[in-house]
Amino acid sequence: MPGLPNMTETPSCLRICRNACLPEMYAMGPDDKLSCVSLPDAPLLRAARRESVPYTPVWLMRQAGRYLPEYRAMRERFGFLELCRNPEAAAEVTLQPVDRLGVDAAILFADILLIVEPLDVGLEFPRGEGPLIQRPLRDEAQIARLRPIDVASAVPFVFEAARRVKQALAGRVPLIGFAGAPFTVASYVVEGGASREYLHVKRLMYEEPEAWHRLMEILATATSRYLNGQIAAGADAVQIFDSWVGVLAADDYRTFVQPHMRTLIHALTPGVPVIHFGTGTAALLPLLRAAGGDVMGLDWRVDLDTAWASVGHDVAVQGNLDPAVLLAKPPYIRQRVKDILDRAGGRPGHIFNLGHGVLPATPVEHVRALVEIVHELSDRRVR
Repeated sequence: MPGLPNMTETPSCLRICRNACLPEMYAMGPDDKLSCVSLPDAPLLRAARRESVPYTPVWLMRQAGRYLPEYRAMRERFGFLELCRNPEAAAEVTLQPVDRLGVDAAILFADILLIVEPLDVGLEFPRGEGPLIQRPLRDEAQIARLRPIDVASAVPFVFEAARRVKQALAGRVPLIGFAGAPFTVASYVVEGGASREYLHVKRLMYEEPEAWHRLMEILATATSRYLNGQIAAGADAVQIFDSWVGVLAADDYRTFVQPHMRTLIHALTPGVPVIHFGTGTAALLPLLRAAGGDVMGLDWRVDLDTAWASVGHDVAVQGNLDPAVLLAKPPYIRQRVKDILDRAGGRPGHIFNLGHGVLPATPVEHVRALVEIVHELSDRRVR
């Protein structure tokens, strides 16, 4: 694993540990060692609880990804699934952006489809392509033969990776666990991969609703166990990715998805913040809020202030810079960050993030600049 900062070196470690500690509560001991507040007071966790924070916390979806040269070097050594199944390597990849960028959280390196491998659907990740399902599930007979997923035996490597990351972080920043939402995971296993129209999914929902609900029940149960396993291994918060749910009409979401999301979120370990994220969800946000979650993740297609009002200010929000903005130079990034922070209005409960994942072509220095700009412009301490 990459070397961690030496927390006894001061004062340079003040900058490194800033993400895990409330800045106004740094304290120097007699041996110039740094002490800081406990992890529950980390800005990201405080923001998730809609408590006051010294600055807006920021982390990025896909912050461990192909834009990082150190990640690309790892991929030269490991195939994608091989990397996911290697706890030591997955932990190293998880830690890379924390060390490089100064983000306010680590997010566990894994994939949303790992838990479907026991369904014998033939999961593959061809190099340079997205996931492929060789044996998609498209009819009632196939789904009737499915058995519950034994999560503990399916993904022990994910839980081991989480334990390793938690130990290596040593309280510097929170660890975020994650999983795919049942609808998005079902979309892959029914369509056979990514889709534009999701016609197989919709046909199954409309023509064979009992089979659809059985599939969703299996996935919701497995996902709750998967996330609770990550929490038991050290995750301080979890995010549920419903990346494709924006293809649904409101009535379809209400009928075919929302009950399963409620069941899933209700089954998660109490007291651990849940971030509920989807893309293309402007018309669905109140329904996602009703399904549950402590933080509503927003994509870049909505104005943050309008979206926050639509879900209610009694819930936190996360977002929502267009990932493509990071292809521009820092002065423009600064302008767009300021607009989002202005829309948040200093209200407790905002976690800064992109509206989806970091794009592979993004310059690393632009990502680092984004983190610094968010921290600078949102700094609420007396200057």
